[in-house]
Amino acid sequence: MPIAVSSFILDSFDEEPPFVEDPGVQYTRIRIAKTFRGDIEAQSTVEMLSVRAENGGAGYVAVERISGSVHGRSGSFAVLHAGTMAGESQWARWPVVPGSGTGELARISGEGRIEIAHDGTHQLHLDYELS
Repeated sequence: MPIAVSSFILDSFDEEPPFVEDPGVQYTRIRIAKTFRGDIEAQSTVEMLSVRAENGGAGYVAVERISGSVHGRSGSFAVLHAGTMAGESQWARWPVVPGSGTGELARISGEGRIEIAHDGTHQLHLDYELS
């Protein structure tokens, strides 16, 4: 399975005021725009819903549309994000949404993960197939 590795930057991070506030818990909607450079040359938009608890726990779900190229193949595809955090414990999944690919990426499948380097650089590692 090929792996595409790209650094990315956040072009915008627009967090709306909480839409629900329970005692000690906040529910928020966030819109993010990113630029990828590397094996993935693309722009993306993310729609995220997050939950943050005063005790440090958090969770989120999101849909991200990535539009550009992967190893020189043009098109777009969607990635579903789901994750939780509690202290040092983290869980996350970033599967490619089946059937969401367009153009030369029409048959893309796989899953991504984020790695953060010591210098703070964020990278997307996408294990993918084009069947």
